[in-house]
Amino acid sequence: MSQSGQQLPYGPNPSISGAGIGFIAQHEGFRPTVYNDPAGNPTIGFGHLITPGEGFADPITREQGFDLLRSDIRTRVDPFIQRRVGIALSQNQVDALGSFIYNVGGGAFSRSTLLRHVNAGQFEAAAGQFGRWVYAGGQVQPGLVTRRAAEAAMFLGR
Repeated sequence: MSQSGQQLPYGPNPSISGAGIGFIAQHEGFRPTVYNDPAGNPTIGFGHLITPGEGFADPITREQGFDLLRSDIRTRVDPFIQRRVGIALSQNQVDALGSFIYNVGGGAFSRSTLLRHVNAGQFEAAAGQFGRWVYAGGQVQPGLVTRRAAEAAMFLGR
């Protein structure tokens, strides 16, 4: 049960929903050709990090971008939620955490105060942590401010 008494349906193996995938796609944006992300990593589609030896026909289609996004979520995001979160979550909480992990990475999530608050069932405090993750290259990024506010609202079901 949540602090509000709402039944929390997602137990030990939650997965990001279609709505969550759409949320991530909206905030990542689609780029059909290879580009370097802010950290200099080769990237394509909806923020898919290209690994060494991974090849693509350049450009890719939007559907190929969604295929990569779904695969990344299945292999890089859902497992972190399943291994690191020790309490039941609502679907909107899973989706918000999934967007956060997709953007900052599982390692950062695993070491975060956000995760500690989630596991303690302190959902308001957890939501307050999203807004701390708005920097890239030492600078506040307006797009991250917007994304983190939307993730916090989604996490709280607003």
